[in-house]
Amino acid sequence: MSDEDLMNATIRVMSRLGPVKLTLAAIAKEAGVTAATLVQRFGSKRALMLKLSAEAATGADACFDMVRAAHPDSPLAAIITAATMMTQHMGTPEELANSLAFLQIDISDPEFHQHTLEMSKKHLAGYKALLRDAIAAGELKPHDTARMARAINAMSGGSLITWAILREGTAERWVRRDIETLIAPYREA
Repeated sequence: MSDEDLMNATIRVMSRLGPVKLTLAAIAKEAGVTAATLVQRFGSKRALMLKLSAEAATGADACFDMVRAAHPDSPLAAIITAATMMTQHMGTPEELANSLAFLQIDISDPEFHQHTLEMSKKHLAGYKALLRDAIAAGELKPHDTARMARAINAMSGGSLITWAILREGTAERWVRRDIETLIAPYREA
């Protein structure tokens, strides 16, 4: 079993249980391995969660590469796809709540925070680059791409929380609609 398979199992269990109730036994059951295998591979629950956080930061660039490849002719479509990607693991308000519980750790624990900070900086850089490309492609009017990148990043997270509270439609549709509304005044006619 690869580390990637184990990370994916951890994400699925974390979405269901949150970080407090997360156990190596639950992850092992999800992955079809023993808890001893996880201890041998990672050492502890904390070490496994740190690896998950580190891999999320490392993989942030890949997210933007993937959306660029999926939308080679439309940087604007790539922006919207990137903004909605985080909804993949949050199909229910409870899954979002569990993700936010992990975010509390990411923000308050210095070892986790370094990875969250790295990932956030990569997201801002990825959005900014796509915004510049969308301007160059004639999809968007010229504007302050650094400020818009921050707004998109904030809007996607805030939209998820609002979706979980109001519980209307899907998280993906909710985030997409809000990002499209944010960008609408900057679209070229």
